[in-house]
Amino acid sequence: MIDAKDRQIIEALQGGLPLVPAPFAHVAETLGLAESALLSRLAELKARGVIRRIAAAPNHYKLGMTSNGMTVWDVDDDQISELGTHIGALPFVTHCYERPRALPDWPYNLFAMVHGTDRAEVEEKRDQISAILGVTCRARDILYSTRILKKTGLRLKTKEQVKG
Repeated sequence: MIDAKDRQIIEALQGGLPLVPAPFAHVAETLGLAESALLSRLAELKARGVIRRIAAAPNHYKLGMTSNGMTVWDVDDDQISELGTHIGALPFVTHCYERPRALPDWPYNLFAMVHGTDRAEVEEKRDQISAILGVTCRARDILYSTRILKKTGLRLKTKEQVKG
């Protein structure tokens, strides 16, 4: 459960942080809280699993990264955790995760998203991942983005939306 203040915090942040030098201090002030109190409440909400994270969701196209590919890999299940941690830490991998295979047609269990200014750059980054995986990788592929999907998390209805 969340209380009224937690709900205000979530509503204030669900649309993104304000683009100001001290965004958490700004949000805290608008909610009548000290910045430390806001950060403490956010940590507690995260620890309870109410929120998973607060993270940037950049529009890669506006940043000039117009080629986007989900690299997919078939690696040994007993090594996937270690390999995924290593690949996910690469500066050019925006997210990396394990997914179950769908045999016999889909042998891939490790996914890593990479972005580039063109496909050649994405392919170069995939080759770097391939070199790291080495013989642990049995198969690979890359799935290129064909359109932009709207990236948003869960949104709470505001009191105004509930009333209307």
